[in-house]
Amino acid sequence: MSPTAPPLEARMAELTGRHVPFVKATVVRARRPASARPGDTALVLADGRVEGFVGGACAEATVRVQALRTLRSGESLLLRISPEETADGTGEPVVEEGAVSVANPCLSGGELEIFLEPLRPAPRVVVLGESPIARALAAFGPVLGYEITEASGADGITPEDLAGSQALVIASHGRGEEPVLVSAVRAGVPYIGLVASPRRGAAVLDALPLDAEDRARIHTPVGLWIGARTPGEIAVSILAEVIQAVRGRSVEVEVEAPPESPESPETGSVTAVDPVCGMTVSVTDSTPYSYEGGDERRWFCCAGCRAAYETDPARYAKADAS
Repeated sequence: MSPTAPPLEARMAELTGRHVPFVKATVVRARRPASARPGDTALVLADGRVEGFVGGACAEATVRVQALRTLRSGESLLLRISPEETADGTGEPVVEEGAVSVANPCLSGGELEIFLEPLRPAPRVVVLGESPIARALAAFGPVLGYEITEASGADGITPEDLAGSQALVIASHGRGEEPVLVSAVRAGVPYIGLVASPRRGAAVLDALPLDAEDRARIHTPVGLWIGARTPGEIAVSILAEVIQAVRGRSVEVEVEAPPESPESPETGSVTAVDPVCGMTVSVTDSTPYSYEGGDERRWFCCAGCRAAYETDPARYAKADAS
């Protein structure tokens, strides 16, 4: 077992407790002279930070790119990294079911196989109220893998609850609705639902100190139309609408794009091609870059490639322009 495991276990528990998504990357096979060993582990956060060790700077750059993609898809992946050409001879990643093979020209020999496991927090749904519908929501939510936070009154909902939640459903029959609705809109809660009749719901929305665009974010009447009548059936229709809203959204993994950085159409994450080695790298605050050889910023997989580029930018001008 890697000596980095105990602190990473504590860090994983901390991130999970804070509802922070991340990817656990574990080396499952290493062929010498790779620097990593089976059992070495790292955590890749949504902003591209890597905590732990799964290889040198070049291997880490590849892990970062692929880990951010798995964080978006939510599907685990076996990543194979080799300095040799990929099977199709193009140098492009070879994608199979559940696996991807990447040629990393920076590796000084050796191969790595790394299992990438995205760990995304269970969607948190805040339910305000003590009505039969609220109780049914609290009963059904965990069956779907949702974390339900119950609050009997507006005072029971904290800013942390709203900031970390994917949905807010108010089923309190007029008690403490308005301030919580306003707080949820301003906190950016993705799904906000108010259990009310069309007439009462419209009156509540009209009274809120919000503009038309913000009011439109509040679902009322709430739930998908399935002919629901009983509190349990209404709760099912509400959860169906929550599922539609939550599953239709990507996990928030974007970082602010630095100037002149391209955007990967496949993932929406910011990527660039290292003009020295040709690797695709994720552009984060820690990615090496240089302005040498022009006004535009270039990014690199490691400090070594940056140094090589800055020594002779003209040598890589053709690759840089492609």
